Amino acid sequence: MQARTIALCLALFAGGAAAATAPITAEVVEVKKIWDDAAHNAFTDLVYFADRFYCAFREGRGHVSADGRIRVLRSADADTWTSAALIAFQGYDFRDAHLSITPDGRLMLIGGAAPRKQDNEPAPTGSFVSFSENGDTWTEPVIVSEPGRWLWRVTWHEGVAYGVSYTAGGNGDRYLSLLKSTDGIKYEPLVPRLFDKGSPNETTLRFAPDGTCYALVRRDSFGDAPTSTMLGISVPDYTQWTWHDLGPEFNAFGGPDLLRLPCGLWIAAGRMHQGGPHTALTALDVENKTMTRLLDLPSGGDTSYPGLLWRDQTLYVSYYSGHQGKTSIYLAKIRFP
Repeated sequence: MQARTIALCLALFAGGAAAATAPITAEVVEVKKIWDDAAHNAFTDLVYFADRFYCAFREGRGHVSADGRIRVLRSADADTWTSAALIAFQGYDFRDAHLSITPDGRLMLIGGAAPRKQDNEPAPTGSFVSFSENGDTWTEPVIVSEPGRWLWRVTWHEGVAYGVSYTAGGNGDRYLSLLKSTDGIKYEPLVPRLFDKGSPNETTLRFAPDGTCYALVRRDSFGDAPTSTMLGISVPDYTQWTWHDLGPEFNAFGGPDLLRLPCGLWIAAGRMHQGGPHTALTALDVENKTMTRLLDLPSGGDTSYPGLLWRDQTLYVSYYSGHQGKTSIYLAKIRFP
């Protein structure tokens, strides 16, 4: 970042109390549809790898269908996109693609794997992984979490992949588990029962420069627990956690993503419901454990599951939406004036 931008961020966002009252604003520079070839295009993620932007998402006949597969797009400038790969596995509905870069410099894809035989058929969901050195050629998908425990996303930190699995299928006990792996394939439990109030599910982990880990968790209602979004906080060795409810405004923050900007501001994105389903961008104050809506992206209906990427003083947000009549993939460019 240029010195001017760093100074602005520090002036606006540094410090707990100051951050809570700072006039944080975000400006949508551009929103562009980048893919709509399939009948249903959804559940995105975004990464910058080997001088290219990569966007991955699910294609299928519908929101829940037996033909789910993962499309990977590539772009040199985030304007013109071409297909780099299509990843599928016989007998599985592949869902919710997430991208990361391994410590040895490979592109890693993790996603849901549901053994679904018919469209709209309930099926327990597990997880698969696949790797690529160039974005074109990918390894054979490997199931790393058996159906019924969905390892939704992983984040690499100091050579270790950390992720949270949740109960995905059936009426069993609903809880989160914190898992870790050194190769992205074999996972072991670090905290077998991380959180179990209500029906917690989709979780994104991110790490601050001091090693603090933040978990942004979608929680659906179950029993006495309400629908809400939870913030979990832990320090190394990540075995002890504190939990904070971010309030009723962010109920079932669908497909949550979280990103720390170089200036220290935490940005989150996900599905919100006030006024109808839509994809929203928020600011997360990790000191005061509060979240504030920044803006709503053009979206509606079947929508959300964003991917966040900061590059060249611009926040790139991939997401999907059906507000124009067909669920399609969009890319937004956001600036913080």
